[in-house]
Amino acid sequence: MDAPTMGGIDLTTAMAPDTEPIMLENPTWVMGHKNPDTDAICSAIAYADFLRKTRIPDAVPACCGPPNARTEWVLAQAGIRRPRQMSDVYPTALQICKKELVTATKDMTIMEAYQLMTDNSFRNLPVVDEGNRFLGLLSLQDLLSLLLPPTGKGESAREVRTTTNNIARILGAEIVHLTDQCHEDTDFLMMVAGSSEPVMQERMSRIPSDRLLLITGDRLGVQLQAVEAGVRALVVTSGFRPSDAIINAAKANGTAILVAPTDTASTTQLIRGARSINAAISTDLLTLSPRTRLKAIKDGVAKHPRQSLFPVVDEDQFLFGAISRTDLVTPVKTNLVLVDHNEFSQAVTGADEANIIEVIDHHRLSGNLVTKEPIRFINKTVGSTCTIVGNSYRTHGVQPSKGVATCICAGIISDTLLLTSPTTTEEDAIILEWASQIAEIDVDEFKEGFFTAGSVLRTCAAPEAVGTDRKEFEENGYKLSISQVEEIGFDYFWPSREALQEELRHLMESRGLDFACLMVTDITLNDSLLLIEAPEEILKSIAYPEKDKNLFVLKGVVSRKKQLFPYIASVLADVPVSL
Repeated sequence: MDAPTMGGIDLTTAMAPDTEPIMLENPTWVMGHKNPDTDAICSAIAYADFLRKTRIPDAVPACCGPPNARTEWVLAQAGIRRPRQMSDVYPTALQICKKELVTATKDMTIMEAYQLMTDNSFRNLPVVDEGNRFLGLLSLQDLLSLLLPPTGKGESAREVRTTTNNIARILGAEIVHLTDQCHEDTDFLMMVAGSSEPVMQERMSRIPSDRLLLITGDRLGVQLQAVEAGVRALVVTSGFRPSDAIINAAKANGTAILVAPTDTASTTQLIRGARSINAAISTDLLTLSPRTRLKAIKDGVAKHPRQSLFPVVDEDQFLFGAISRTDLVTPVKTNLVLVDHNEFSQAVTGADEANIIEVIDHHRLSGNLVTKEPIRFINKTVGSTCTIVGNSYRTHGVQPSKGVATCICAGIISDTLLLTSPTTTEEDAIILEWASQIAEIDVDEFKEGFFTAGSVLRTCAAPEAVGTDRKEFEENGYKLSISQVEEIGFDYFWPSREALQEELRHLMESRGLDFACLMVTDITLNDSLLLIEAPEEILKSIAYPEKDKNLFVLKGVVSRKKQLFPYIASVLADVPVSL
């Protein structure tokens, strides 16, 4: 598998095959409300496209619930993939982590890694291979334990595991002669030629020549003894170059020769730093997936008090970045644009912790939406959020694609019942005509195809039918839920009436509501039936004609926003909350 680029990660895992893949680290999500209807999803798609073409190039549409059958039909007509479905917008490890990392490689020496850490004031370094795959973590404390002279006795005090090439690199040595084994890790035993030639001859004889690393100055006799004995490597200090005879003998006996510019004492210390960092690499540590959420990150970090850096890697160990404890003090927030709603109770989970930068809506102002900074907030008395989005295109002289224009038409047709809803304005009609010309659609034919594409009551079980387009409100001390489905006639309502009533009762209990209702709208007659679950005192206050127990006839009522909700709010205002 090819390693992903550091510029982004393919987040298509757990997404539907026809969902648009996201390749951004921290996009600006454009999202409608929970239980999204066609206007919510289509306005998110269209407004994200508008933002990308004007001022926010990383704007991406998303939804916090699955599209209904009619919306799926629209997307198919438009040739546009579904937005990514997101259950929350809490920050992830990929958003929070630092991407520009200084890393160590597995073939790096202790001295090189130490220099890298001190130059950058780092206490930890991720170690990676040539494909940027994470191998482990290097800490300054573990590195120093290898760099400082060992306290062992005998040979252990002089052991250095490294390669001849590493030694040459650390010393900045002139390579006089190298052997075929110079790239291989060797358990060298260092020996400094500080004694007479007879003593050195005897000392060298006690050590296997293929392990011996002899360090000497311009002592020609000792140099000759070393190469004749075939020691693994000879390091000549202070820049003294061996004679041609010694070089030829080294070639004949397989001895590498390096000429170091430093004195003997300094050379010996530097060679200790030529050891590989492998022994200091820690692999018993916590790593984070790019998708790990902020809360899980904090919980994991709390359980690993001795670890100070937390690498972010995927299932193939590709390293995307790392998170330190200080990164969690003020973590990066998700950028969010809200469309078709303006309150946290209807927004995607985590919106209250996100960086909300814009709100585009056509509903009443309510709820507890609060931001720390001023934001762009557009709220207009039109029938559809897609009308506002379409007007943004026209105002800025930007032309949407045919597919996006189709989405704009669908949002307006859906929310205004093709301009017949009492919420309809002249602006809705103007934008619909403009968008339909770009989309090259006949709005009457499109309306028929749209509303016949999926009867919610025919194709969905009661929980889905009630939840497909459901909004919760708090009004006059009451918590209420209003759901709406739009049908061609009421034929499919009657067989499912009892199941729908039971689902409203369940919703009341599970959500702690005081009132729940389902408005079934016949788009051909522009009338509705209202199924209610509420205390008897509230039911008695409903003035609509009662067709049956808990069921009312709403002649000419098709708008939840402009007709039903204001009426229900007025009813509840006259009923004591203590009920």
